[in-house]
Amino acid sequence: MPSTTTRRLPRTAALIGAAVLAASVTACGSSGTESTAPAASGSTSAAASAAAGVLTVRDPWVKAADKGMTAAFATLANDGDTDVTITGVSTDVSRAEIHEMAMTDGKMAMRQKQGGVVVAARSRAALEPGGDHLMLMDLTRPVRAGDQLDITLTFADGRTQTFTAVAKPFTGAQETYAPGHGASPAS
Repeated sequence: MPSTTTRRLPRTAALIGAAVLAASVTACGSSGTESTAPAASGSTSAAASAAAGVLTVRDPWVKAADKGMTAAFATLANDGDTDVTITGVSTDVSRAEIHEMAMTDGKMAMRQKQGGVVVAARSRAALEPGGDHLMLMDLTRPVRAGDQLDITLTFADGRTQTFTAVAKPFTGAQETYAPGHGASPAS
């Protein structure tokens, strides 16, 4: 006849295993909902936004390119109560700058955007071909369709936020560069 200790050991191990499983499922479930569920009040919204990052980055992508330069795009949402200014950008495949399209000598041309991109409180800003975008220059390797690039935004207050953008082919927005930019359009 088995001893009492022998009969309890499998049951105790099963109970411990169930408790660990329940705790890990609860932890995973709660962190996913905090960052994606809309909040009921302003202070809760700010707390949820801070947990998810400074901004919500929607539909991030990078134009595939073999060499030279390319650009990254996304929709940036600021669900907070104060404006946010993006003052810098970095990635491990190139040096990067915030760029805009502006009139130069009667033509639309790309240039570095002075002062960064401001995303007003409770609004969105689009980084898009033909508008404000994140320019990746002097690529150290090809960016092929399907590649995933980590891009880090730096904000005026010193905070940073990294997101992942997927590369895809894109033939539109063949911009020209402002005189003295020293670059050629991305292919």
